[in-house]
Amino acid sequence: METRIQSVHFDASVNLISFIEKKVSKLDQYHDGVISAEITLKVVKPETFNNKEANILIKVPQSEPLCSVKVADSFEEAVDVCCDALAKQLLKLKEKIREK
Repeated sequence: METRIQSVHFDASVNLISFIEKKVSKLDQYHDGVISAEITLKVVKPETFNNKEANILIKVPQSEPLCSVKVADSFEEAVDVCCDALAKQLLKLKEKIREK
């Protein structure tokens, strides 16, 4: 799976990038045909709690892209919640394909 990480108006740390790659790579176990993942990270203004936004777009063959956008107190937490939501979407898609 090809992974592309984009951080808007800040530089993501090496630890954050490796955490994201590790979490997103685990989505392969829910669906065999995941082509790519595009992750966009940005800080939502104003500077308050829960101002870190993660947007993950997963491309799967023979389907519309799956997307999850979450806002949390840290990027790690936002990515974690996004991956959980995408795992559910991938399982649902896999069941739908099996029924056909």
